[in-house]
Amino acid sequence: MKSEDRKSRSEVADFLKDLALKIDAGSLTFRQGSEELIFNISDTLTLELKVEEKTGQTPKIQFEIELEWTKDGQSSSAIEIL
Repeated sequence: MKSEDRKSRSEVADFLKDLALKIDAGSLTFRQGSEELIFNISDTLTLELKVEEKTGQTPKIQFEIELEWTKDGQSSSAIEIL
């Protein structure tokens, strides 16, 4: 699923508040048309933030939030030198 919509700052804030409550509750349900995805969220997530200022004819700021977790709730293990 993917979506890109223009919304007011207030609408975006409301969406993010609702998303935060659902993350805190541990479950997310996404619906687009007749497609529905339900995810249980583990207690530990990886949060990635990316901010980029794009220059050009129409300068703009791009801010991305990415969340990642494993289905079994386990963190991926780091590489060890043996």
